[in-house]
Amino acid sequence: MSALSSLIAERLARPGRVGIPFEDTGNPDRKLTLEAYRANAFRPGRPVVFVQHGMGRNGDEYRDFWIPAADRHGLLILAVTFGAEAWPTPETYNNGLVFDEAGAVRPREAWGYAVLPRLFAAAREAGLIIGDAAHLFGHSAGAQFVHRMLATCGAGPFAPVIAGNAGWYTLPELDRPFPEGLGGLGLGGDALRRFLATPLTILAGSADTETSGPSLPSHAAALAQGPHRFARAHAFLEAGQAAAKRLGIACAWRLVVADGIGHDGAAMSRMAAGLWFDRLDAGEAAAKSREGGLATVL
Repeated sequence: MSALSSLIAERLARPGRVGIPFEDTGNPDRKLTLEAYRANAFRPGRPVVFVQHGMGRNGDEYRDFWIPAADRHGLLILAVTFGAEAWPTPETYNNGLVFDEAGAVRPREAWGYAVLPRLFAAAREAGLIIGDAAHLFGHSAGAQFVHRMLATCGAGPFAPVIAGNAGWYTLPELDRPFPEGLGGLGLGGDALRRFLATPLTILAGSADTETSGPSLPSHAAALAQGPHRFARAHAFLEAGQAAAKRLGIACAWRLVVADGIGHDGAAMSRMAAGLWFDRLDAGEAAAKSREGGLATVL
C-alpha cells in the first residue's frame, strides 16, 4: 500500500471531518490538503463524492456544504484543496498547470488535473472505494477545473459529473488555444469526440447574472461567451451541440437550470445532492436548495 493510501486509510477509519495534508507525485513541491468527511453510515461500496472548491481555495467549506447529504445517504466526501500559496492563480488551478513558465506543455502526469485520478486510486487502495467510479462536483473555479479535466484528460473514474456556475468555458474546438479551446496541447479529433461523448451536467444558477466583479472573468474570450455565468453556460452547451453536429455524433452534455440560485456554492451543492441522491427533479431540488432545505435526516 502506498504512503498516501495508508495515510487515508488511517485518518478516515472513523466517521467525522478530517484534513489531510499530502504531496502529489506530479508536483511534490506544491502542497495539497484533502478535506474529507466520512458519514456514520458510510461503508466501502457506498457512494463517494469528490468536490472541487472555487477561487477561495476553501475545500473545507465545500466539504461541509455536503455534510447534510452525506449524513442522509451515508456518503464519503473528498474535497481536495489547491491552496493559494502553492496554486495561486487560475493558470495553476482552474487551467490545470498545463504550461510551464516558458509556455511549453508540461508532462501530463504533472498537470493539476492528474491529482484527482491518483487520489481516487489511493482511496481505492485504502479500501474506501469499491468499484471503478465516483461522483464529481465542481463549483465556480472548481467547475472550470472539472470540465477542463474532462476536456483534456477524459473523465477517468468520475461519473456522474456536475460543473456548476463556471466563470467561462473551454470550447470544444481544436483551432482555439487552450484554455479558450483545446489547441496547443497535442490533442486531436479523438479527444474532442471523447469530450463531447462524456456525460456532463452543466448546472447553471438562473440568478447568477452579475456582469462584473472580482471573480467573474472579463477577458475577451470570456465576454464572447456572454455577459454573465448563466449566459455562458448556455453558450457552452450550444458550442458542444454544434461541434457534435459537425462531427456527426451526439453531444452527451445537458444543462440543468438551478432556478432562483445565484453564485452560491452551498445552494449549488445542495442542488447537486438533491439531483443525485434525493432523486428530485430540477424544480424541486432548486426550491429546497434556495430555502436551505434538504436537511440532515438522523
